Amino acid sequence: MSGWVLPDEVLRDAPSYTPRAYELADLELLLSGAYAPLTRFLGRADLAAIARRGRLADGTSWNVPITLEVPAALVDRLDLNNPLQRALVITDPEGAPVAAVDVTDLWPTREGRHGVGGAVRRLGDGGHGPFQRLRRTPAEVRALLPPGRVLGVVADRPLHRPQLAQIAHAARTLGAHLLVLIPVTEPGPGGLAPEVLVRAVFAARDRMPPVTFVAVPLTRRGDEIRDALLRARVAAAYGVTHLLSTGEMLSGGGPRVLVPRELAYDNRDGQWRWRDDIPPRNRKLALRPEEIDDLLDRGFPLPEWHTPPAVAKELARARPPRRHRGFVLFFTGLSGSGKSTIARGVTDALRETGERTVTLLDGDVVRRELTAGLGFSRADRDTNVRRIGWVAAEIARHHGVAICCPIAPYAPARATARAMAEVAGAGFVLVHVATSLEVCELRDRKGLYAKARAGLLTGMTGVDDPYEEPTDAELTVDTTELSVEEAVRTVLTHLTETGWVEPRLSPR
Repeated sequence: MSGWVLPDEVLRDAPSYTPRAYELADLELLLSGAYAPLTRFLGRADLAAIARRGRLADGTSWNVPITLEVPAALVDRLDLNNPLQRALVITDPEGAPVAAVDVTDLWPTREGRHGVGGAVRRLGDGGHGPFQRLRRTPAEVRALLPPGRVLGVVADRPLHRPQLAQIAHAARTLGAHLLVLIPVTEPGPGGLAPEVLVRAVFAARDRMPPVTFVAVPLTRRGDEIRDALLRARVAAAYGVTHLLSTGEMLSGGGPRVLVPRELAYDNRDGQWRWRDDIPPRNRKLALRPEEIDDLLDRGFPLPEWHTPPAVAKELARARPPRRHRGFVLFFTGLSGSGKSTIARGVTDALRETGERTVTLLDGDVVRRELTAGLGFSRADRDTNVRRIGWVAAEIARHHGVAICCPIAPYAPARATARAMAEVAGAGFVLVHVATSLEVCELRDRKGLYAKARAGLLTGMTGVDDPYEEPTDAELTVDTTELSVEEAVRTVLTHLTETGWVEPRLSPR
């Protein structure tokens, strides 16, 4: 169906949908030819054939499901028997049309969702965002590559000296041109933003052999085997003949996968060599990712023996010390637990110093100013927390401190708020104010528990609606025995000890 064409008026009236991030990434890879020979979202026959024998229904070699799901409400607007009424317009998160799907297969997948299969074609100019010039198609990249072997590296994290030494060794051994593919769809490990990753990888280019860079919309699906198979497929489409493994990596057909040996730093002459070639007393092992993050969080420079200065500079810009980085301080607990009172005390203490820009997003104020009209159903509560989380993340993105104190009874909504902050490059500190229901009911300043017990109020957290206690809180505070001043001091002490505020900001 590559010649599928529809009039503009048909596309204007067609239903539209914004898929999840990995589905949009799959769409871009289909459109660019990076998933060749695949040109469509797969239907039921192909999915069944992949499950049985790792091939499409027509026998073409392909072993990973590439699918699209849409809300069931869209299905009624599609007529698979009418070519003029089976178009589905795909939009990006800003609502701009990017492609159309000729829907030739529909089936229920789970409650409220349907799978969609069909050919795709691009709409519009191909997208926007940082480093668009690097988002070349496989055909464009292959035309740039010299003849001969091509060593591919999927740089989903910054390249430090150990990785650079492995790359240089592999390229020299193979006599290959280097092609570095940089995933740019989602934050990488540690929450590193795609544009930061590109800058950090570029900062190491003077320490690489002759190299070509390309930005690719690769995402992780949480399945290491499928991720590895797709990476190998995409690398092969870009002309890679040998792929240097950076973790779990399978070829599944296509480029040969090279698994590097472990390197270590030799104190005797400052060179990186194979680990077993260096006596233990002269050996330094590569820093683990958590060690690198810890150094950055505390404001310590990354050691030059491990990280080129230009790379270290980019990482320090993206991850400044905690005392200079924005963060979200998120209180959760039952009504009457004391979370708002503690939050106001912490806000006042931080504002007194003038060292931080602090915004308090109090539950009642937010309900009046930001989320007016929402009720107390689970969906509305989740929307309330999501809106708070989005505003807080934007405050923290610009190095401010956002202090939030909704009840936030459900764990998935709290996890979403945390993820928003991390994507913004900010910190997130969850404080569980774990005052018991009995104590909260005794306080009951607003009379809400009494109304709920009398049947005059429904959806009261702790009475007829659940509170999912956090298992991932950085700090737990119980105000049953603590005064307000003691609780505030506990929170400030934690923020000081973990580096989010200067020591002089701790309570007097």
